[in-house]
Amino acid sequence: MNVKNAIASWSGGKDSCLACYKAMKNGYNVKYLLNFISRESRRGCFHGIESALMKLQAELIGVPLVQKEVTADMKKYEEEFKEGVTELKKQDINHMVFGDIFLLDQINWVERVCRDIGITPVEPLWENKPENIVDEFVSLGFEAIIVSCQAEKLGKEFIGRTIDKTLAAELKNRGVCPCGENGEFHTLVVNGPNFKRKIRICESEPILKEGFWKHWFMDIRKFE
Repeated sequence: MNVKNAIASWSGGKDSCLACYKAMKNGYNVKYLLNFISRESRRGCFHGIESALMKLQAELIGVPLVQKEVTADMKKYEEEFKEGVTELKKQDINHMVFGDIFLLDQINWVERVCRDIGITPVEPLWENKPENIVDEFVSLGFEAIIVSCQAEKLGKEFIGRTIDKTLAAELKNRGVCPCGENGEFHTLVVNGPNFKRKIRICESEPILKEGFWKHWFMDIRKFE
């Protein structure tokens, strides 16, 4: 039997977490969580979650986390992504799990890059309805909170809110993808059926950040 050894692309958010969980339930041996952090901020490239928080997630899940620093330049990011995956691939890895849902540009990028590396992409959430993904995430016992959101679409009152079916319906009524697949918001998973215990956010504050677009961001100052 061909052993399906895998690494999982990890952001600390609900989609990467659920995709990893489903892949493991489907027989994939996830040996590592692979996360890319900004060389400048030491935070996750897309979710902005600090390195130490994602390390705690990995400890509670019981799967080793590998973090690789990358630059903001997209061309260099692709090179650094390939380098990171290729290095782990040496450990008998033949699959990589992603949490993509419906963005064609993203899955085309994933398929092309994985083909270049010689690894098979696994997409457990692909083409599932976002509201169904939220339903499954909550029903399985996962807990996640919003840690950043685009200011023009969601106000600071959404920072810290728990992902649940009520919130998903509210977001859909606002014309926002319930999973934030278009980058409207990002999440942090704090508990789940594969966690040894819940992560507790002890001290935080919503702050407004400028950038490509204005967004509200949860500045987490203390957690355990």
